[in-house]
Amino acid sequence: MKKIYADGTAEAEFLADLKKRSGETNKKVEEVVKGIIEDVKENGDDAVKNYTLKFDGSLPEYYEVPRDVINDALTEADQDFVNALLNAQANIADFHQKQVEQSFIAPKENGVILGQRIRGLERVGLYVPGGTAAYPSSVLMNAIPAKIAGVKEIIMVTPPLKDGTPNKDILVAAAICGVDRVFLAGGAQAIAALAYGTGEIPKCDKIVGPGNIYVATAKKLLYGVVDIDMIAGPSEILVIADETANPKFAAADLMSQAEHDVLASAIMVTTCEEIADRTLEEINRQKEELSRKNIIDKSLEDYGAVIIAENREKAVRLANEIAPEHLEVLMKDPMELIGALDNAGSVFLGHWSSEPLGDYYAGPNHVLPTSGTARFFSPLGVASFTKRSSYIYYTQDALREAKDDIVLIAEREGLTAHANAIKVRFED
Repeated sequence: MKKIYADGTAEAEFLADLKKRSGETNKKVEEVVKGIIEDVKENGDDAVKNYTLKFDGSLPEYYEVPRDVINDALTEADQDFVNALLNAQANIADFHQKQVEQSFIAPKENGVILGQRIRGLERVGLYVPGGTAAYPSSVLMNAIPAKIAGVKEIIMVTPPLKDGTPNKDILVAAAICGVDRVFLAGGAQAIAALAYGTGEIPKCDKIVGPGNIYVATAKKLLYGVVDIDMIAGPSEILVIADETANPKFAAADLMSQAEHDVLASAIMVTTCEEIADRTLEEINRQKEELSRKNIIDKSLEDYGAVIIAENREKAVRLANEIAPEHLEVLMKDPMELIGALDNAGSVFLGHWSSEPLGDYYAGPNHVLPTSGTARFFSPLGVASFTKRSSYIYYTQDALREAKDDIVLIAEREGLTAHANAIKVRFED
């Protein structure tokens, strides 16, 4: 893990290299995905099932998971696990309920009525990875805000396990969140099925959920045919710390993201070199006990760094420049920095707000902008699953009062038919 002294050049070079890790879209992957999309668009469910056979080795017992199988997964599950998910669900729902926007109507004294109508999307597709990357927490984080937004139907797709069955933990989460239908299909073919619809998988208005490079590429290529949540890059965490930080905590939190992927980024910016050195020691000690040590080693070697900043203000500036997915503040009086930390997906304040708290339990969404896009993107939320329409009602007198201004602007733009549409209403 690199140790860098922030002098204006060294950290800039590191951050420039960091930005290259996502790289350009893999052209070979893109060509493969384009072929899969076209095949599914033309051949529907047959194409999806053929790809399942090709990539997963066999066809599952059923294409759509029967409702009784989903219900049985919940009733047969370990009760402690169910309770943990229910507690997380309550926190996530409580937080997202506060995001609900209201439609409004704004009548004016001259008879004009303006307004905005907000409603949930008709149908949303939720992609959930299978195998070792099967995360029930992702089901909660995607399905709960969708339900609160008023989405009428959630269609989940997830690859079957090697024995052709669904991952039961995923089904438990789906049952708890009220997912309406579950199909055993994965990869780019499942994304294409959700985007275009097949004989059995319904066409969706939006697709959300994480996936591998083929899934991410399919979502990117199909954006416009269907809405998507975001183009997700490798996971990342930035910890800013001062002399009050606990190196044991900082090391553990950095590795909690490094274990995701060899492309994951874990960075510390600290005003205290002693904390930097002790954190590096803690990483070396703790990682020996972790199951994904090899991934952590590669991630930290290639994309990890400890940056020494001269003061708190410099640390904050670097944080805003990096615009991380997850930002931990292990500093004295962390609440004072809320207004200064402008670019981050989710901010974790204080020594006891460990990043996994946000991944699983606290309430804010864990679907967050990556690769510096927190400068302009926001976390997934209720608004991600809604659409808005504005409406306008004018009386004759109100339009007469506004007509000269409208005609003037329209004619200045050379759009005489626009101007005419107003003028004709007042001709004798």
